[in-house]
Amino acid sequence: MSRIRPHIRGSRLATAGVAVTAAGLLAATLTPSAGAANKPTRAVAVENAAAALVDHAAALGLTSAQETKVRDVIVDADGTQHVRYDRTYRQLPVLGGDFVVHLAKDGTYRSASRAVRGSVAPAAGVTPALPATRAADLAVSALRATNLGEALRQLTAKPRLVVDALHGSPKLAWRTDVVARDSLGNPVGRTVLTDARTGAEIDAWDTLETAGGDGKSLYSGTVPLNTTLSGSTYQLKDASRGGTYTGDAAGKVDLCLLGTICVTRAPSTVFTDADNHWGTGANTDRATAAVDAQYGTDMTWDYFKGVHGRNGIAGDGKGSYNRVHYGTRYNNAFWDDSCFCMTYGDGDGTNLGPLVSLDVAGHEMSHGVTSKTAALTYSGESGGLNEATSDVFGTLVEFHAANASDPGDYLIGEKIVRDGFGQDALRYMDKPSKDGSSVDCWTTGAADLDVHYSSGIGNHFAYLLAEGSGAKSINGTVHNSPTCNGSSVTGIGRAKLGAIWYRALTVYMTSSTNYAGARTATLSAAKDLYGSGSSEYAAVAAAWSAVGVG
Repeated sequence: MSRIRPHIRGSRLATAGVAVTAAGLLAATLTPSAGAANKPTRAVAVENAAAALVDHAAALGLTSAQETKVRDVIVDADGTQHVRYDRTYRQLPVLGGDFVVHLAKDGTYRSASRAVRGSVAPAAGVTPALPATRAADLAVSALRATNLGEALRQLTAKPRLVVDALHGSPKLAWRTDVVARDSLGNPVGRTVLTDARTGAEIDAWDTLETAGGDGKSLYSGTVPLNTTLSGSTYQLKDASRGGTYTGDAAGKVDLCLLGTICVTRAPSTVFTDADNHWGTGANTDRATAAVDAQYGTDMTWDYFKGVHGRNGIAGDGKGSYNRVHYGTRYNNAFWDDSCFCMTYGDGDGTNLGPLVSLDVAGHEMSHGVTSKTAALTYSGESGGLNEATSDVFGTLVEFHAANASDPGDYLIGEKIVRDGFGQDALRYMDKPSKDGSSVDCWTTGAADLDVHYSSGIGNHFAYLLAEGSGAKSINGTVHNSPTCNGSSVTGIGRAKLGAIWYRALTVYMTSSTNYAGARTATLSAAKDLYGSGSSEYAAVAAAWSAVGVG
């Protein structure tokens, strides 16, 4: 079995042509006002942005060889509009081609946030010198190398041509998604980006995103559940939250991880019950883990809708679904865009228990929110920022739920770790280095770290911004956060942290945003919400400086 690492695995790389509809309203000071009825609609914002693309094509690097597609639209309470685009070059997805057009409330162009500057046209054209079969072979070798020589079976590799504008000068590349099963039958996967002329590996990342009635859960006590009556039987399906449901994977796994190459998926037979009282609180009852998963989905939905005005993961009111009891002793949980679902393993019982805790659910669903908005590339500093985003919102979901059996704290996955794991949580936001691998402070080598370790920089910033530095007890859990520059930081609270991070993610960040860019994005968000001379703006600057991002 592969080495257990203290993290929930995850991945995300956005490509052009992904159709997403999302329009989250803003919390904090940007609340609906008397003039809200006169706000432009999303359709009007798209029309205004389309006109701006024509007028500012040169500044945006747009040419007749490119096409654009709207990924997301946000209209602020005051009518300011932000329209996010993906782009293609000669019908090939452009990695790093995404951008956001910012418009005044009257529809006039203000500015744009671009993932990369300059041309996205590869100098050598769009005809590959490296054949697809060779790209597939290289990706398979990369997957084998990352699994420490373990025997893999049912290997499948699917290359597709893209334009890579994220890693230096634009170049033609093969993006190959390769998946397999390990010796226990559990899925493993990797996406490999290969230069289509030289065969050199450009980048690689994991392809798993590792986090009415009532129910007795494993981790959160007895919780309320909205269910659906079908005949004389209740289904674990919530019509009030977009039809979200939880099903039993029955130990099965997918034959693939990505929808473009799926043969079959593990079953997700919806759980049913005769009396609408679910689970026993013990793992011996298969419905117990389902209670945790459904409850985690409910609480995450409620957080994003109640706090940020986001109606579901994609902002379109549609629910996702859960699969529990996936694989065999599977030490992972992941979000998959292609099925719009969360998947939870039962853990091996020695290192990890069932991965259905509240903060893990919030973490995984937040990967979906990131995918539908900034689509932070899952490697380098942007990958660390992607993981930190899920840890931040997973933590805020836990606090928002206010569950006495699982009170909010800044530990990630503390409910699922077992004695064999060697520590009492997967990650620690107050001092990330406590897990033995994550970093507290930014350095020039941060981009070379595993994204679950470089996420420590963003996690540390978020903790300092909310709670401040020094020792304190939060809901009975001791936290003690140092700073990298010896400063003392005063926190502004979790609500303002969430408001600033969400606006930065949905309005200013792009696929290539690194930690320096995150500082700029969160300062812009703080300025929008509280003003450039506010204490909140100053706190954001101080918290980034305290983790070495200045």
